[in-house]
Amino acid sequence: MEIFGISSQALFGQLLLGLINGSFYAVLSLGLAVIFGLLNIINFSHGALYMVGAFVAWLGLEHFGLNYWAALIVSPLVVGALGIVIERLLLKHLYKLDHLYGLLLTFGLALIGEGVFRNLYGSSGQSYPVPEILQGGVDLGFMFMPLYRGWVVVAALSVCAITWYLIERTRLGATLRAATERPQLVQALGINVPVLVTMTYGAGVALAAFAGVLAAPVVQVNPLMGSNLIIVVFAVVVIGGMGSILGSIVTGLGLGIVEGLTKVVYPEASAVVIFVIMVVVLLLRPAGLFGKQA
Repeated sequence: MEIFGISSQALFGQLLLGLINGSFYAVLSLGLAVIFGLLNIINFSHGALYMVGAFVAWLGLEHFGLNYWAALIVSPLVVGALGIVIERLLLKHLYKLDHLYGLLLTFGLALIGEGVFRNLYGSSGQSYPVPEILQGGVDLGFMFMPLYRGWVVVAALSVCAITWYLIERTRLGATLRAATERPQLVQALGINVPVLVTMTYGAGVALAAFAGVLAAPVVQVNPLMGSNLIIVVFAVVVIGGMGSILGSIVTGLGLGIVEGLTKVVYPEASAVVIFVIMVVVLLLRPAGLFGKQA
C-alpha cells in the first residue's frame, strides 16, 4: 500500500523513528528547560551528561553486572550526584551574572568530559544489549515495531508527564518557582533555597542521564553521542520557549516526527529542517511557541 506515492512500510517506519528521536529530544530539552526556567543557567554540558549517563550504564554492566533496569535508576542517581557537585562548586557563583558566563562554563565542562571519555575509551562506540524481555517486535499489520523502540517512547512520555505534573501542579513545583523568583521571601518562610536550587539542578541533569540509558541500546555508546545531539536539543528548547516545560515536551515530540517525515519526503533537508523551523518561529514569535512574550 502506498500513501502519497510512498510505501506505507517506509512512511510508518520513519514516523516511528521520528517519534523515538522526538522522545529523546523531549526528555533532554525538558532537563534543559527545568534548569534554565528555574535556575537561569544555559546548561551546555547537558549533552555531555547525557553521554555520561549512557557510559555509567555500560560500565555498570561490563564491570558490575548491573542490568538495564537497575541502570535506569542508578545512572540518573550517579549523574544527578555529579550535577550537585558541579552546582555547589562552580555554578552557584554565576547566578547573578550574565547568562554568557554559565554558557561558557558549562561548554568548557562538556569539552572536558568528552576529552576524558575519549582518552579512556576512544571514539569508537560500545554496544549495549537490549534487555531480553524487550527483544523482538510486534507485527502491527502496516509495519513491524521493535519492542524496545516502543518502550523508549512510553518511558520517555511517562517521565515527561510526571516531571510536568510535579513542576506545574504540585506544591513542590510552586515552591521551586517561588524560590527562583523571590528567594529572599521563600528563605524567610524557613525553606533552604540553596539546597532547593542544588537539588533542582541535580534533577535536571538526572533527566539527561535517564535519556542516555534509554539511548544506549539504540545507538553506540561513545564520547561524542552528546555533542551530536545537543545543538538540535537547544533548537528544540528555543522553538518551544526557553524555560517552558510543556513547550519542550510538545516541541521535542513534534519536531522528531517532522524530522522523520522529512527523511521520507525530502531526505536532503532532514538535517536542517529543525533549524529552518527555528528561524521561522523566532521571526514570528521571538519568545518561542510556548514562551511568554516580554
